[in-house]
Amino acid sequence: MASEATKTHPWHLVEPSHWPVVGSISAFLMASGGIWYMHDNVPWVLGLGTILLLVTFFGWWRDVVREGHDEKQHSSPVRTGLRVGMILFIVSEVMFFFAFFWAFFHSSLPILNLVAGPWPPKGIEVLETWHIPFLNTLILLSSGATVTWAHHALLNGERAKFINGIAATVILGVIFLGFQIHEYGSATFKLTDGIYPSTFYLATGFHGFHVFVGACFLTVCFFRARGGHFTAEHHVGFEAAAWYWHFVDVVWLFLFVNVYVWGSSGVGHIPVTG
Repeated sequence: MASEATKTHPWHLVEPSHWPVVGSISAFLMASGGIWYMHDNVPWVLGLGTILLLVTFFGWWRDVVREGHDEKQHSSPVRTGLRVGMILFIVSEVMFFFAFFWAFFHSSLPILNLVAGPWPPKGIEVLETWHIPFLNTLILLSSGATVTWAHHALLNGERAKFINGIAATVILGVIFLGFQIHEYGSATFKLTDGIYPSTFYLATGFHGFHVFVGACFLTVCFFRARGGHFTAEHHVGFEAAAWYWHFVDVVWLFLFVNVYVWGSSGVGHIPVTG
């Protein structure tokens, strides 16, 4: 490989990395371990996959930080490519959640499914919309405000406010996850109790996982901010984390309105008369 001294282009050719393989293994362990845990209450495979995923986060992000900050490899075209890649990733995540929304609507609306019955199905005691779900909505919207505050502070050169804004966002995200875990513990239905619990837990659970990933992402940004890695001109890492967090906020608004408000009110059932 040619040395950096002889490089005649602005692009960064990344070195071979083992982290994509490790990340794939951790995802497989988490998926299979989650199924095993839900069926036989065996948690160790899920735990192993989670630990391996955290190791992947740490190692992969460490390498990217080194490339951008220490080696100065992230030129303007490279930063543009990173931004475009993050946007395309978020678009793919939108389609991911669209599949869950479609499953929810297809199961609840007779106009889409001729065998659809009452929604929520009989025997399902839905969660109170205006208690924990509404509180979590306020918490997540507040976290969107704090991450925006942090971004503006960075652009204005206010380093202390920037760091505090990131810290506040992470704390609000952790509080959100705590309330969601409490909500799951108070639910009277299980994942295996039918189509409503299945779509409910998959949609809200995967969103919770995204909140967890976003909190990890912003935690890395917090320590990088304390280390002085970001400037008003160069902060693609934080910018990507902020975009991701706003995506998490928007998805939750759709979840709250459709799964909690609309899905729990019974208005999705249209009686079919002969």
